[in-house]
Amino acid sequence: MRCSKCSAPAVTYIRYNGSHLCRSHLLEFVERRVKKEVRSQLKLEGDVHIAIGASGGKDSQTAVFLLHKILGCRKNVRLTAITVDEGVAGYRAQTIPKVQELCKDLDIEHVIVTFDEVAEMDLDGMVRRTDERDACTYCGVFRRRSLNLKAKEIGVDHLALGHNLDDMAQSILMNFMRGDVERLARLGPHERVQPGLVPRIQPLRAIPEKETLLYAMLSELPFSDAECPYAKHAMRNEYRNIVDEMEHRHPGTRHSILGSYDRLRPLMRDGFPQSALRECACGEPTLNERCKACEMLEKIRKGF
Repeated sequence: MRCSKCSAPAVTYIRYNGSHLCRSHLLEFVERRVKKEVRSQLKLEGDVHIAIGASGGKDSQTAVFLLHKILGCRKNVRLTAITVDEGVAGYRAQTIPKVQELCKDLDIEHVIVTFDEVAEMDLDGMVRRTDERDACTYCGVFRRRSLNLKAKEIGVDHLALGHNLDDMAQSILMNFMRGDVERLARLGPHERVQPGLVPRIQPLRAIPEKETLLYAMLSELPFSDAECPYAKHAMRNEYRNIVDEMEHRHPGTRHSILGSYDRLRPLMRDGFPQSALRECACGEPTLNERCKACEMLEKIRKGF
């Protein structure tokens, strides 16, 4: 099969728009949409420090590479990769070297923050005291806390996450089906700065997971395909199956979900304005008297 844009051999078929793309046109197709997201999500006035949450997987490695390619030539932009080491035996040992390799190749600063630093306990320790089925809940809360703390510590203005289109569609559907409209309104990318929170951007939000994988492979990026041993318990898996099935039957479903969310987001933002945040005893911002991380730590230490 030949590329729809030239005579070169195609490397993929894009079902949602009916095109076959060769290597160079697939790379250009991905880069064009990421540049559009970067332009819409960032205001590069004065010196800007951007951190990228870098796990070592295909998505975050692609995010690091593309932000460097798009912004690395700007003298007013500083890029730093932040890796969170949750403390899962045998897992991060496979992924951290991939981040280190890419950051060395691109001459990007790389810092690591651990759950031990933030919670005085790693994820394996949390699971031993509670239930393995709750691992993803604890991980999500403490990963967010770890990224925010480290980003503030090193003076970051924006925190980029490697969420792809599949992730976004799943998150939107998950929050909608839970009836959590307030959280849905806060999904991001963040346009308003909340005291104590580093605003997040999502440069890959319009790129399907398959295309992110192809981009990483065709660009010969070092990445790990290791999966966290606790991932099988994640509720997100159910929503992933729903979105995948709908996309298979109706190509373009993921784009429709994200497009609908973007059209509704201004209305949700006005209807559910950001609440004034308090400061938890730990120093992190919270909607309630105590932040979720502190509440979880108390429960974990009590053993229930």
